[in-house]
Amino acid sequence: MGVVVRNLQKVVPLRRARLRRDVDTLRHILGVQKFDLGIICVDNQRMQHINNIYRKKNVPTDVLSFPFYEDMRPGKMPCPLYRDELNLGDIFLGVEFVMKQCREESMDLHGALTVVTAHGICHLLGYRHETEEEWAEMHQRENYILNEYNRLTGRHLEPLMKRCSQDR
Repeated sequence: MGVVVRNLQKVVPLRRARLRRDVDTLRHILGVQKFDLGIICVDNQRMQHINNIYRKKNVPTDVLSFPFYEDMRPGKMPCPLYRDELNLGDIFLGVEFVMKQCREESMDLHGALTVVTAHGICHLLGYRHETEEEWAEMHQRENYILNEYNRLTGRHLEPLMKRCSQDR
């Protein structure tokens, strides 16, 4: 099973092979490499449209997650009954939105996309941040994922520090 990365935006130059490799590493860390995962990179206009349709928020954002298993509980693994259920879902990355944040905070784009993707995968696995308790649980999971990622790759990525991400 694999990762499909589609780049539907032309605003920000993007290296899909690098993003796919980083996502594969995240999937390995979480033990979900047998599950398919879609990563769709979009610009602000498309992200704002999707965010408005699904969340009634008419603004662009960094990440929107659409889980295949909508009733997942944090910390539990999907239990597919059939081969065609080996799917985590899709993550829309607001590449233009993330690039703007990177410029404002002097961050590396690909590192930021990896962090935002880890956040999106957590949502696909049932994590939420509607309450402070949920945010703490999700932040702890992201911290574990990125610490493992850093150990395996020699990078120094950190999880999102505040609930500024307006994902689903």
